[in-house]
Amino acid sequence: MNKKTIFLLISLTLVITPFAKLMANEVVVYTSVDDVFARPIAENFEKETGIKVKLVTDTEETKSTGLLNRLIAEKKRPRADVFWSGDPIRAAILKSKDISYPYQSPAAKDLPAMYSDQESHWTGFSSRARIILYNKNQVKKGEEPNSIMDLLNPDYKGKVCIANPLFGTTSMHAAAIFVSFGEKKAKQFFVDLKNNGLKLLSSNGEVRRRVSAGDCAYGITDTDDAYTALRDGKPVGVIFPDKKGFGTLIVPNATVLIANAPHPDSAKKFIDYLLSSKTEEALAKGNAAQMPLRPQVIGPKHFPSLKELQPMIVNYSKLADTLETISKGFLREWVGSF
Repeated sequence: MNKKTIFLLISLTLVITPFAKLMANEVVVYTSVDDVFARPIAENFEKETGIKVKLVTDTEETKSTGLLNRLIAEKKRPRADVFWSGDPIRAAILKSKDISYPYQSPAAKDLPAMYSDQESHWTGFSSRARIILYNKNQVKKGEEPNSIMDLLNPDYKGKVCIANPLFGTTSMHAAAIFVSFGEKKAKQFFVDLKNNGLKLLSSNGEVRRRVSAGDCAYGITDTDDAYTALRDGKPVGVIFPDKKGFGTLIVPNATVLIANAPHPDSAKKFIDYLLSSKTEEALAKGNAAQMPLRPQVIGPKHFPSLKELQPMIVNYSKLADTLETISKGFLREWVGSF
């Protein structure tokens, strides 16, 4: 090897090594959580660790589903290191397709096991709940619904709205209803909802806006949307449904380490940060108004703690199979009938 070749190799090493270190000092995070809630967490992580976060968010209308399809398409050459999902059902789908990689974070030791995958392919933390939002100007005090089944009452005809159940947390709620009710009863529930003049909207945010404006008297949506309406002084009330029945559906966030992630070490550090009590506290105090899974962390005002609720008992991992089945069959046909 001549001197010129040796000099060239040394020069390339000096150039490539710092670049490689720079590339290793970043993490690519796909998230279905609203950018306004996710970005401050990512920025705080950057400040504390020096690791650059490349945050890729989803759209409101295709929440979770858009990024899920992207992760599936990128399976052979993953670009993401972490998927921060607003619900666990998408995380379970990734596990079923061998796109996730097990990681047991030390930060998760005091999180309730019922909200995480038993094989550590995804871990649940800060949660939302599926609630009934109602307009106080249209609903007399004492006549508020206590169950999602109450929305089938003929007195509510044309007054109820929900988001498209092919996307976001509404799709997870639909799957939970099928698992909890059984297929026959669940199908009848959706048919009866439509026959009662249901308004099908594009997103949970649109449900909040329409109920707040009085276009709908009742809507099924998430606690973060309800908090936004309350914060903005809208004339709305919140019901955590079915406290004396099958329970309120709790929707934890889920964090996933992507198999063959380009930056696995940085990914694990980001996951550890997400699962910390500090992050649960930040998501509870901020406008995300998320409900901590840790009982010792103080939750957002306006909402009860999880220990005060009757959670719907569901196997979050099994919901994934149910959702894939109904979203390709009954639900797709049901949405198409509007």
